Amino acid sequence: MQVIKKKERLIIYIDDIVYGGNGIGKCPNKHTQDFVIFVKNAIEGQTVLAEITKSKSNYAEAKIIEVIEKSDLQKKRNYQKISGAPYYDLDIKYQRKKKKELVMEVFQKIGHIHDIEKYYDDFIESPKTWHYRNKMEYAFSSIIYDTKKKGDVDDFGLGFKKSNTWWMVENLNKDSGLFDKKWEDSLCQIREFCEQTKLPAWNIPQKKGFFRNLNVRKSYKEDKLLIEIVTSSININKFNTDLFIKKILELHEKRIEGIIHTINNDISDRINYKNVVSHVIYGKNKIVENLLGLDFEIYMSSFFQTNPLCAQKLYNKVVEYSSSQNNDTNTPIILDLFCGTGTIAQMIAIQNKDAHVIGVDIAESAIQNAIESALKNNIKNVEFHNLDTGDFLIKNPHLKNKINTIIIDPPRPGVSKKSIKKIIALDSKEIIYVSCNPSTQARDVKLFIEHGYKIKKFSIADQFPHTHHIETIFILVKSIDNVS
Repeated sequence: MQVIKKKERLIIYIDDIVYGGNGIGKCPNKHTQDFVIFVKNAIEGQTVLAEITKSKSNYAEAKIIEVIEKSDLQKKRNYQKISGAPYYDLDIKYQRKKKKELVMEVFQKIGHIHDIEKYYDDFIESPKTWHYRNKMEYAFSSIIYDTKKKGDVDDFGLGFKKSNTWWMVENLNKDSGLFDKKWEDSLCQIREFCEQTKLPAWNIPQKKGFFRNLNVRKSYKEDKLLIEIVTSSININKFNTDLFIKKILELHEKRIEGIIHTINNDISDRINYKNVVSHVIYGKNKIVENLLGLDFEIYMSSFFQTNPLCAQKLYNKVVEYSSSQNNDTNTPIILDLFCGTGTIAQMIAIQNKDAHVIGVDIAESAIQNAIESALKNNIKNVEFHNLDTGDFLIKNPHLKNKINTIIIDPPRPGVSKKSIKKIIALDSKEIIYVSCNPSTQARDVKLFIEHGYKIKKFSIADQFPHTHHIETIFILVKSIDNVS
């Protein structure tokens, strides 16, 4: 029986926050005292007007319509608040405290590891809590959120999707505090230039228009920017790329490494680089970043850690964990699954020169990048394979009992049960599991424990300050009772 209906609006006091970015509160209605409501991006101590988006017999989900009363925890900031950083006005010490608590709670509830705290090793803090990102994706839209009218209006927009909507953009008018300040302070001028071309911004509901996205990557090593303007092909002959280049260089002349024009006629906002046409219209198509002394070439399509300064600390922890078990054999074999562009594999290889490191990933472009950067970094004890993790494990059963360390850094859904069984069958001495989703990691770690592994220790990394995202790294070792 539903006690609260979908689309119903309620005033809710937020008691706490839970993992995943939801505030949790209870409806003050006397008939629903124990009815829990999860409110997206709500903050402990707020009183909000929320609209129910999903209702079940014992809980509901809701979105914020209006913050009626701010939390005492919120501080005044000089940045523009964006939907992707709901905790930007919370003290960073409070954020870290809550993230640690939430990780412990997730592993107790989902992983059934009730003594999880005794394995806790370290909390890896981001060296920069502001302006830490090396990539940002801005959306154009012909529907924008009007902050005065508190509703959508037809206008030319460039910024981020308004929280809890998919069809309209809130203009970014000043620095968000997450990316490069000089770049974001210039975004208004770029928006004005694009609007003056008279070519329309993308209408998200109707799936038509010209200007679609403006994507930017930054190299911390060189303080350079790689720009990508994404448009449709409609009236493309009216888009003067020379004038666009001139405008960008006028604003950031010495920092622009390259400008790319990508034509995307797909109705989906997500770019599949196999189905689009990209042209370098100025400079280069890549930037170079340095992590722990190694150079990595990064393209617009590359997967690369968005907080490179914190990633270095995270990778140092991976190296530390792997080194602790690999001193009992002359040539340890280390397998890096879901290796992406090979950052972890190369760092492990350079720190363990007697080891043989194997990297595996399904993304062809990522593996190609990994091979190229390993050659550039003159790393000879690493090899890469462009295969699905499951397929690689099927094709290489001879590796059973020969692998010292398996490193897994999967996407948010975690590792499939089939792949976990194949990983277990390889009988590795240890598994180092890096995750950007503690919920699926807790589920997977539980399976590894059930099949003879035990937790040695784990750390938490605050890769994404001011968001609900958390990274965790576990080292699992083969139980003595289960050693073959």
